[in-house]
Amino acid sequence: MKTTAQLITALAICFGIGQSHAQDGSTALPKRLSMIIGQAAGGGTDVTGRLVARMLSKHLPGEPTIVVRNMPGAGGITALNYMVHQTARDGETITFGANGVVDPFNYRKPQAQYDPLTFQYIGGVGRGGQFLVINKNALPRLYDKTKPPVIMGSVGNMPRSGMQVTTWCIEFLGWNAKWVTGYRGTNELMLALQRGEIDITATANFYQVEEMVRQGNFSVVIQSGTLLEGKIAPRPEFAHVPVFPIVMQGKISDPVARQAFDYWLAINTMDKWLGLIPGTPAAITKIYREAFAKVIASPEFVEQGTKISGDLTPMTHQDVEGLVKRLAATPPEATTYINTLLRKQGLQSTD
Repeated sequence: MKTTAQLITALAICFGIGQSHAQDGSTALPKRLSMIIGQAAGGGTDVTGRLVARMLSKHLPGEPTIVVRNMPGAGGITALNYMVHQTARDGETITFGANGVVDPFNYRKPQAQYDPLTFQYIGGVGRGGQFLVINKNALPRLYDKTKPPVIMGSVGNMPRSGMQVTTWCIEFLGWNAKWVTGYRGTNELMLALQRGEIDITATANFYQVEEMVRQGNFSVVIQSGTLLEGKIAPRPEFAHVPVFPIVMQGKISDPVARQAFDYWLAINTMDKWLGLIPGTPAAITKIYREAFAKVIASPEFVEQGTKISGDLTPMTHQDVEGLVKRLAATPPEATTYINTLLRKQGLQSTD
């Protein structure tokens, strides 16, 4: 019978690891590891990834140093291309990514040279889901098409997945709203909301709106929900606010529209994830998963995480793998449906 060490060695040889630490039968990690983040420094993915790196190093055997390297480009595609072509399958390099790089809208493009289904996922981190904040004076107009439409503010030309709650609400719930795009970031959107330039927008950061809601001029009208033990649940701050996927139950009868909605739900639920490249030996992946489980159970991680987002929600590797599989199963007809829906509302599609 082969020993575990012999099996790891055989796997290393099969995958052509070269100078891998698993090649000599050892699963010991080097004292210096790398975390590749495909987004620029200072953003939500970067800040969360650095927290995970700092905490993960404390729980990996030998407490190795994890050096974070930002490699922005093509929405994270550049970093994953680098991972699969330029790094060894020895656990020395891990990646912390956002939902965009496992989105079939993006990874089916010719420049993407990786398959998300083949990565070894360690776990993930959600931020409690998006919620839509509205000026209370505009709330009656949201359901009255005889009145001027409520103005929904969005970053860039293409709304982020969480902001697209409004897209579905306009189409299937009869919301009286129209889009204004082009804002550079969430901070600008919050200022525009307070100045009255827009009436409603979306964010995942409770701290950005906590005072606005407390003062009583703004309210949370709907939330996308977060994945908790395999089920969509409300954020604890908004336990009684309607959860969008639950509200939408039974509202979509067309099969293609249903597939498109399932895609949207998966990409919106998927937030940040931690992974190893395809072919990494199972024993090394196991070490990382066990360490990550300790990280997310740590009071320090919870405390630090809530400073980044009011509701940081850990995801198991099974959660992440399930969402990636759901995204990969999205047929072209479903993505075409979403593009058509976006254009119908005057938005730039991803075609």
